[in-house]
Amino acid sequence: MKKIALALLMTLASLPLWAQSNAAAGNADLEAEKRRLSSEREVIEKRFVEERAACYKKFAVEDCLRESRGRRRKETDNIRRQETAINDIQRQRSGAAELQKLDQKAGTQRPQDTREKQEESIQGQKDREQRAADHAASRAATAADAAERERQFRSKQQAHSDEQAKAAQRQAEAPAAVKRFEDKQKRAEEHRASRERQNANRSKPRAAPLPPPPAAP
Repeated sequence: MKKIALALLMTLASLPLWAQSNAAAGNADLEAEKRRLSSEREVIEKRFVEERAACYKKFAVEDCLRESRGRRRKETDNIRRQETAINDIQRQRSGAAELQKLDQKAGTQRPQDTREKQEESIQGQKDREQRAADHAASRAATAADAAERERQFRSKQQAHSDEQAKAAQRQAEAPAAVKRFEDKQKRAEEHRASRERQNANRSKPRAAPLPPPPAAP
């Protein structure tokens, strides 16, 4: 029974906070939750279509589409986790109802039932509880591992995309940088030549004065 309670708590962790308390108390309208998630999924898909149309009007089309797809994937995964949690709760409720029926049946056994049969029935209930708890815990652990792997993959993918963008920017800026360097070198060479000419002119000896004109006859 303790493992069943633990599995239920792990399942509830995938639901919104307001739904967690209701589900824990057995008051959640799970069908209404499913309808809400379906409506949210439709809103996400509609917005994704609109964002795609807007991306094709922008200069950086691929970057815009990648961001839109990432946002859609994240929100869809969140809805999928909530749907999985709801399905698990429904199965656990069904299993609890079945166990309750078995308990009632065990409590109203006929007097001729032997003690061995009663113990066998109780042990069978315990085994079913254990299997249900193990299954729910396994599903929750698998979902958590998958979410972590997905997060790591997206992080690496984003880092790779950022590095590619930086490399593309450096490549695009390289011709301009080379041109600036060449212009700087040219201006420095012209300045050096000008200084050399000025120094050469200052160092030349002054020309001798012209002789006086001859006297008039």
